[in-house]
Amino acid sequence: MMWSRISILMISFLTLIACKLQTNKDVFVITNDTAFTIFIGEDSAPLVQWAAKDLAQAISDILGTEIQLQSTQEYAPDKEGIFIGEAGTKLATNFAENNSSKLTGKWENFIIEPRGQNLIIAGSDIRGTVFGIFELQEKMGISPWKWWADVRPVKKEKITIDLYSAGKPQGPSVQFRGIFLNDEDWGLQPWAAQTFEPETNDIGPKTYEKIFQLLLRLKANTIWPAMHPSTKAFFSIPGNREMAEKYHIFVGSSHAEPMLRNNVDEWDKKKYGAFNYFTNKEQVKSYWQGRLDEATKGDYIFTMGMRGVHDSGMEGNATQEEKIEILNDIISDQREMLETTLKKPVEEIPQAFIPYKEVLYLYNNGLKVPEDITLVWSDDNYGYIRRFSNEDEQARKGGGGVYYHLSYWGRPHDYLWLSTTQPGLIWYEMTRAYQNGAKKMWIANVGDIKPAEYNMEFFLDLAWDIVSISEKTIKKHLQDWSCREFGKEIGNDIADVKEEYYRLAMLRKPEYMGWSQTEPTTRTWLSEFSSANNNELQRRIDAYKALYEKAENIKQNVPTEKYDAYFQLVEYPVKGAALMNYKFLHAKQAFLEEKQEKKDILNTKSLEAFNEIKKLTKQYNALADGKWNKMMEMKPRNLPVFSMPEFETLEKPGIKSNSEIQTEPVFIQGSEFIDQQAPTNFKWKTIEGLGYSNAAISLYPFTQYYFSEEAFVEYEFEISEPGSYNIEIRCLPTHSNNFDHKIWIETNGNISDTISINTKGRSAQWKTNVLRNSTSTIFPVSFKETGIQSLKVFVNQTGIVLDQIAVYPADYPDFYEIKK
Repeated sequence: MMWSRISILMISFLTLIACKLQTNKDVFVITNDTAFTIFIGEDSAPLVQWAAKDLAQAISDILGTEIQLQSTQEYAPDKEGIFIGEAGTKLATNFAENNSSKLTGKWENFIIEPRGQNLIIAGSDIRGTVFGIFELQEKMGISPWKWWADVRPVKKEKITIDLYSAGKPQGPSVQFRGIFLNDEDWGLQPWAAQTFEPETNDIGPKTYEKIFQLLLRLKANTIWPAMHPSTKAFFSIPGNREMAEKYHIFVGSSHAEPMLRNNVDEWDKKKYGAFNYFTNKEQVKSYWQGRLDEATKGDYIFTMGMRGVHDSGMEGNATQEEKIEILNDIISDQREMLETTLKKPVEEIPQAFIPYKEVLYLYNNGLKVPEDITLVWSDDNYGYIRRFSNEDEQARKGGGGVYYHLSYWGRPHDYLWLSTTQPGLIWYEMTRAYQNGAKKMWIANVGDIKPAEYNMEFFLDLAWDIVSISEKTIKKHLQDWSCREFGKEIGNDIADVKEEYYRLAMLRKPEYMGWSQTEPTTRTWLSEFSSANNNELQRRIDAYKALYEKAENIKQNVPTEKYDAYFQLVEYPVKGAALMNYKFLHAKQAFLEEKQEKKDILNTKSLEAFNEIKKLTKQYNALADGKWNKMMEMKPRNLPVFSMPEFETLEKPGIKSNSEIQTEPVFIQGSEFIDQQAPTNFKWKTIEGLGYSNAAISLYPFTQYYFSEEAFVEYEFEISEPGSYNIEIRCLPTHSNNFDHKIWIETNGNISDTISINTKGRSAQWKTNVLRNSTSTIFPVSFKETGIQSLKVFVNQTGIVLDQIAVYPADYPDFYEIKK
């Protein structure tokens, strides 16, 4: 297929009717009073036929009425039913009418509109047709996760379909949208090999079929296949490639896998020699050519350039300049191979260059990438994008993209167990990327898929329609999702639970509660949640206890047929996060406790939490009569955080008691400003659902811009005692292209020094920041008088997110959380 768009027009028509169908401009209602027929073009593509059959089954599941599927070449308005046909089919030709001009030449577009007693879906290509069908299913209340999370549809006597966007073309904001299956050792691979697809003993075509179906339901079109040492290469397993072709899925490969090769599994050093282009160029080229010869049909996106065999730097003892020079040669050689093998202009072949880790520094220092290749920027593995396209890069023909982590294996610490990335952070960083030109490709590293269901859908919903979620509707998306999955009666309560689950994890992910690190792996330590600051340690326990109890109470009202879904999507992650916190926080309380009886009680609570995680994980793997056996692992990589804490050999910290503290801190949320100033066309906005505060602020729009005029927010607060204070400004650890985010403050007319808040590389400060999801800047000040004080916080450019502020005496004990 062409890189920019498919040139043919494809139109599919979907008409939905029943005996007592009711329609107006807002809704379309189907009842089960009589059977109706789905008509599909005789020459429709097999993928469209599959989607039509799936639609028929979905309606049948809800109404309890058998739905007939019939081939036809003619549209007959007098026949009440569903008509499906894509461009080029006779049925579509007979029914094109006014939709042709709206969809001609569009990529993956569709239109849904009523026409008489019919509901029309017109699509611009095969995937557009399928996306239109699944859009209708969602409007009917069918979850994309009906198989992957057992979200069974509720039986009804009628189906009401919202027609709010009727007649308007819908298409993707981002052209290539998909996922990277990664770190699959602990869930997806053992589950596929031992439970779902034992005949393959790996992630094979049966598993990929379910994954590809899920992607289409989520309006995605791209896969980076699993590639860890536990898994055989995608192309090496018979049926995988053919399954991608069947479902019209673009197959790409990760930042470390040029030319669709899985080096970990496929590069045999004994056979081929070193994976070194300096010394073994012809063998490497032959290796790449072997894969190209297998990829002459189907949809592919080729990763360009070269790194090490796995997630490591390029082999060869070379200077930075020599690596840049050889990479230029490598990309030139690869493009010649693509053009020769695929027999089309190289500019028409989808290609991506991913400046990840050390490759970003090579790019920043002079590597030249042909302008038709998409530049796919990466986050820092913890949700904060390292680099955004500048104005020149945004003008490139190949455009920009993002490779974004919702799961990660590596230093300073993994987060492979639970999916806890705050949706507000996904929204902020991906919207910021889009506004800076990342419109060609979005790939989310989703690990094992489960339990990243909601975050994965949130990411892909943004990729499909970037304006569908705003800074004010992040919570609404979660509410709509929860109501779709579990019904309006409990949906909003579930959304409240999930929102708090993400907020508490934003303060500290469950996997980081041991205050340990990996690569190299260290032992666990005492939590930094303190008994100071109004006993924030106990407050965190109480917050998780309230969340745990609310999840348990909601469960009592979950319909029986929805329980398995509730356990997977809500109960297990919420309770798991709570229990991990109980385990470490009660252990710290026990360690600090002087009375043996209380110490024993607290240690028992810690152990009980650990044992309950084991029990819940066993329950997860037994769900749906063992369908998910081997999918959930409570201790991926066996890191120390997943074991019981052992603190007794540590030295007890000196902690001031609350009675010794004379003046308590003043805590201010970033959104509580009394005044703001920004240059023309910019405005400070509150992003609901972002940060510790759940309401962090940033300057909008997010396009990269340095301010020559002052940009600040102003606050007022009151102190009761004069003296020396610290003003702590907490921002999210976002990045700028030039590592030059700067802030400064003004208190009562006194201006501070300017401080840089960016980090470079994997510094110790960066590690602290990403584990805390915060970068803290402290300004010492002196207040001579009590009463109302003024504070202005200034920033030098866009991309800075102000979350919280604390004002406290200079000798106040250390604390973790800013909370009133």
